[in-house]
Amino acid sequence: MTKDVIALTEKMPDPVTVLAGLYAGGPDLRINTLADGAVTQLCTPAGHPLLSVEAPLLLQVPGEVTRLLGPRTQAPDIPLWWTEARATTAFEEAERLAGSFAGRLATVLGGSVWPPETAHTDTVSLCTDTTAAPAAEATPPAVDVLTDQAALVIQDRPLIPMTSWLSDALSTAIATERALQIVTPPHARLTLPTRLALSGHPHRWVVQHPDSGYYDGLSGAELHWADGAFAPLTDTGGKTRIADAFRSPAHTPTASGERQLRLSLRTLHRATDDLLLGTALETAFQHFTGAPPTGWSTAEPINLPWSTRQLTDLARTRAQQSAPTWLIAIGTPDRPAIATTRITHTPAGIEEHTTLALGYGPDEPVPLSTLPDLAETLATRHGLTSLLTTLHTARRDLTVTPHLESPPLPVSFTLGPAPLRNLGLTHAENPPLGPTPLRLGPTTARALHYPLGDGTDPGAWTTLQRLNQHLTSGPGRPTSH
Repeated sequence: MTKDVIALTEKMPDPVTVLAGLYAGGPDLRINTLADGAVTQLCTPAGHPLLSVEAPLLLQVPGEVTRLLGPRTQAPDIPLWWTEARATTAFEEAERLAGSFAGRLATVLGGSVWPPETAHTDTVSLCTDTTAAPAAEATPPAVDVLTDQAALVIQDRPLIPMTSWLSDALSTAIATERALQIVTPPHARLTLPTRLALSGHPHRWVVQHPDSGYYDGLSGAELHWADGAFAPLTDTGGKTRIADAFRSPAHTPTASGERQLRLSLRTLHRATDDLLLGTALETAFQHFTGAPPTGWSTAEPINLPWSTRQLTDLARTRAQQSAPTWLIAIGTPDRPAIATTRITHTPAGIEEHTTLALGYGPDEPVPLSTLPDLAETLATRHGLTSLLTTLHTARRDLTVTPHLESPPLPVSFTLGPAPLRNLGLTHAENPPLGPTPLRLGPTTARALHYPLGDGTDPGAWTTLQRLNQHLTSGPGRPTSH
């Protein structure tokens, strides 16, 4: 059952129109606001949330509707307004309320509703008895079940993006020392930002399969509900059991020849008044796609046109609040490319940790030979400290399915000028068992580029591990990947 409903409109949903849409449940329901007015909730007379509506978002980046909602989605031309409503799973009427709210917005403002079958403009009467129990403890709007151990988010959309709903749920889970666990059906996929957000323990992607029960969509571990959270099942020997459904992918990138190139790059800058952040990411996009990112945002959908000045201003504001900045950048629709960047203010300076992924089809060559040129540019102009590049068989569209994938294989590693100076050129240049590095840049900004393989040799991980041990044993002990 779909729980998220989105109105895509030509005109901005003003407060009066939003309020009129919320009267889809009749005049007896209550309206509350959360997050300093960014979220409006429709509640029962007893205070139970029925429907949460996020502030309308002006979408100015081409391709986002198709990327997140599918190629068949009918929508106005950009710029358009994206208004997302989330219905609670606790009341049968909530989803119809969401459909009526979105349908009324689309009718008045011009536009469409996703999913289209949910749209209508009828008044929805609340028939469920809500007086038997008091209103539940306040939870983030995206959270369906909150226990002492976990915050569960139930999603039934084909692609699960890192929306502001999910970002808020993740922040709440981390702040309260809970696990964020996203529960989906087996046909769901994750965007790369959502996949990366779930990388940290104890967060989890829980897949509910009609035949295999519950399993982890990233590791394949069979799961069961225990002590307020989903946890792995083990056999009599204590070994984690892997679900059969995880081993049987519905989409096989291996057969289709699809691949993903992934770069993990770190930069360090002195905190100066004229510093512009995001330039290393922009350079990498330009190198691989021939253009800078088309847009950026702190959540999906990506709604803002690309601007290093605007993202730098945001990072400065966040730094004044002693908070890091996390953002997403996207490429053009014809060249799949997406990146996440975390910006932090440290005693050493301003650090940017970026993961960039690019998708390639079977007839698209992966430009591995150009990596030294990119590494040199990043090292000499953009404060590169390290760059790890991997290649693996995976979907060209950069989404993640709940099935077994081949692991990424290292292609190259670059050590930037600052850690190289601390470590010493002689030590860094002479790993006892290889590989032999390539010198990049002038003497004043020397970097070393270590070739590790062509993305097909599993032994490259052993080579990288030996190299990492050698580099971290030197006097400067640079940060390792």
